[in-house]
Amino acid sequence: MFSIENLGFAAADKVLVVHVDDVGMSEPANEGALRAFAGAATCGSIMVPCPAFGEIAEIQRGRPELDLGVHLTLNAEYEGWRWGPVADDVPGLVSPDGGMWRTTDETVEHASADEVEREMRAQLETALAAGIDVTHVDAHMGTVFNPKFVRAYLALAREFRLPMFLPRVSREVLERTGMPPSLESYVELIEEAERDGFPVFDHFCADSLSFPPGTGSAHNQQRVDNLGSGLSYLITHCARGGPELEAITHDWRQRDEEHRIYSDGTMAAHFEAQGIKTIGMRPLRDHLRDRLA
Repeated sequence: MFSIENLGFAAADKVLVVHVDDVGMSEPANEGALRAFAGAATCGSIMVPCPAFGEIAEIQRGRPELDLGVHLTLNAEYEGWRWGPVADDVPGLVSPDGGMWRTTDETVEHASADEVEREMRAQLETALAAGIDVTHVDAHMGTVFNPKFVRAYLALAREFRLPMFLPRVSREVLERTGMPPSLESYVELIEEAERDGFPVFDHFCADSLSFPPGTGSAHNQQRVDNLGSGLSYLITHCARGGPELEAITHDWRQRDEEHRIYSDGTMAAHFEAQGIKTIGMRPLRDHLRDRLA
């Protein structure tokens, strides 16, 4: 079973994977992520179907130290910034305009588990073929965590021997809230993965963009302070602001602000002041592969 002590930390340490989502979505997303990696961010994940995938793949080939995974993408949520699947045999993932469905509910309604498995595999294989040293997998918009798809997500991580974003769910908490059968199955999958040595995140925070512009530093520091000891997954969406990002998404100001505070020393100073440790996903992958070997 994985423990942060396996990687040299103390059991009481607060250890954060500081993660940049949506790399490859656009050139501003790539630029913001790279700046954040030079600062407090430790890793990120690439949206393989997106327009700027080729750019980040070329950058990674020249900078193999970058800690990048695959942000398994089953949706294209923006009205004016569209992308379709990587695989060519997944009609259930394609909306009438030729792009992926905009919402998780639509993907769950129209796509089969087999189609999702083929698309996730195609995205992983495309990233590897492009020369990316894939360190992990995670889930754009959380769509793969739907009970219809989550088993394929875990099976693919096992096959490629990759750690995944897999948050811990307490049986006790779920029982108090009336745990449905699908959540019971999810708990069993987590416990099985953990027994096999896959890291499971004790805490996570995905609330990276719900702050009024100008308050990103306080918001992100509070997010960090709310995380407990153990291994945590802190999600950010760092991207350089400007006309291109503004044309894509309404939360461009927040994404730009996050890229600044994770690259200019603001968050690094907070981590140091609070005694917080940070780690990327590559050490977790290497430890997992050593164990599986």
